[in-house]
Amino acid sequence: MEINVLTIRELAIYLKMAEKTLYRLAAEGTVPGFKVGGSWRFRKSEIDRWIIKQEQKK
Repeated sequence: MEINVLTIRELAIYLKMAEKTLYRLAAEGTVPGFKVGGSWRFRKSEIDRWIIKQEQKK
């Protein structure tokens, strides 16, 4: 079963980044995410698109 929505912890593992950094990036709107009851959630498909955009900025 594929996971479509990630928690901040799952995203940190996926991107190999610190959770604290991801909280800041999400709050700034740099990383595409949304809040559910005060907790950040991230659609994996949107994160994958965001990664491709970041790669193209080189």
